[in-house]
Amino acid sequence: RHSGTLYAMATCHKMHPDNDVQSVIKAAARYLQNESIFSVGGMERMLAVWSRPEVNGSGKPLQAKLGGTGIGLVALLSVEKIFPGFTSIDDLRALGRFIVFMQKEDGSFYSKYIPSMKGRQDNWQSLYYPGEAALGLLMLYEKDPSPIWLHSACRALEYLARSRADDTQIPADHWALLATEKALSIDKSLKLPVSRELFITHAIQICEAILRDQINDSARPGYDGGFSQDGRTTPTATRLEGLLAALSFIPKDHEVRQRISASIPRGIAFLLQAQIKEGVYSGAMPRAVIKFQGSGTDIEKFNRRATEVRIDYVQHAMSAMIQYQHLLKLQ
Repeated sequence: RHSGTLYAMATCHKMHPDNDVQSVIKAAARYLQNESIFSVGGMERMLAVWSRPEVNGSGKPLQAKLGGTGIGLVALLSVEKIFPGFTSIDDLRALGRFIVFMQKEDGSFYSKYIPSMKGRQDNWQSLYYPGEAALGLLMLYEKDPSPIWLHSACRALEYLARSRADDTQIPADHWALLATEKALSIDKSLKLPVSRELFITHAIQICEAILRDQINDSARPGYDGGFSQDGRTTPTATRLEGLLAALSFIPKDHEVRQRISASIPRGIAFLLQAQIKEGVYSGAMPRAVIKFQGSGTDIEKFNRRATEVRIDYVQHAMSAMIQYQHLLKLQ
C-alpha cells in the first residue's frame, strides 16, 4: 500500500507538479529504501521488498512477497522520473533479479519468499502479484533495456493469458491490464517474445468480465456506475484503472471499445460522488458509499467499516482519476 501510494503520487505529480507533494514523495521513497529493501540471504546481487513483522505488526514471519517487490519497483521507477538517480541502477536491477528468481519455468511465480520456511513458497497465490511483477519488470526494461526483464514480464503475461483462455469466469485483474498496456507501448518496432494478439485477446476477456459487473440501477442512484453490489469504492477504482489502460491498445474497430468508453464516465461519477468533499478529511475516499439499513451481524460488521478511509482506497481512486484526466486530454 505504501508503494502503491508512492506510485500514484509520483504519477499525479508528473501531471500536476506540486512542491509539497514532491517533498512527501521524496520522504516516502526514502522510507521504502531504508525500512523495506534488503538483500536476500545467500543470493548474490539480489534485493527484495520485505514485510517485516516488527513494522507491519502482522505476527507472520519475515517474508518477501512477489507483489511487494513488483510494486516497490514500480514506485521507485516512478520516482526516478522526478528525481533521476534517486535509486541506483544496481539496486533497481537487484530488485528485478529477485522477481526473475521467483518465476517458474512455465511463466508463473512463487508468491512469497520466507527464510524460516526455506525460501520460495507457492502454497498461496495472489491474483494481483503477477501483474504487479510484470509491470515492475517492464518499467525496469524502459530504463535498463536488458532482454531478461522484457522476456520475464512477457512470459508472466503469456502464462496468465493461456491459463485463462478457456475460462468462463475471468478475474478483474487490473494489474495485468496495466502491465499489458506497458508491454504494448514499448517500441512498436520491437518484436515482443510473445504474440501481441494473445495479450489483446486476454485483455478483452478481462474487460468483458469487468463490464458485466457494472451496476445500472436507477432505483439505487448511490450505487449506479459502481462495480460492487455493496457500494465499496475500491473495486470500482481498480476496475476503472484496468479499463482505462485497455483503451490505449484495444483495436479501434473492436466493438468492446464503445462499451468501455461508455462505462468509464459512469464509474468516475460514482467515485466522485463518494469522495469526501468537506472538513479535515476532504479528498479522502471511504470504503463504501453508504451504510446498509437493517440489523444483523453481517450488516453491522459492514457498517462499522463503511466510513473507514484506508490509504489504498484513496490511492486507487486517485490513479483512476489521473488516467481519466489523461484520456480527456488526448481526446
